[in-house]
Amino acid sequence: MAIWQKDFTLDILNNLSKGCMLEHMGITFTNIGDDYLMASMPITDKVTQPMGLLHGGASVALAESVASVAANMAAKEGFVCLGLDINANHLRAVKSGSVTAKATAVFIGATTQVWEIRITNDDAKLVCIVRMTIAVRKETQSTKIKGL
Repeated sequence: MAIWQKDFTLDILNNLSKGCMLEHMGITFTNIGDDYLMASMPITDKVTQPMGLLHGGASVALAESVASVAANMAAKEGFVCLGLDINANHLRAVKSGSVTAKATAVFIGATTQVWEIRITNDDAKLVCIVRMTIAVRKETQSTKIKGL
């Protein structure tokens, strides 16, 4: 049974990414399941640190992006989701190719949500595992998502 409360497509999500950090980092939404959302990011100079490895902060930005969007799509109409806490364990270095993040709902409540994000490399090996807690609040004019 799908957890989504809003009607959306990959095209809608990828259009929302234009003109913000997601576009700058090359993050693209790639798959929607009944209880998960996936996005990928190419390993380019924009997301590496001086040794040429994927920057841990870029992994966290990818994880937070996919989980935040998923949380907002799983929230009831008139509510918005905002990041509250994020924890990441970096497990494997990546120098090339791309990484894929899969955000899966662990808990969806009236005031909080918890998401697990697993980031893998092109060989499907785990690169980073992330847990994110999200606050659910009434939507206001200043928190309305453009384009939804």
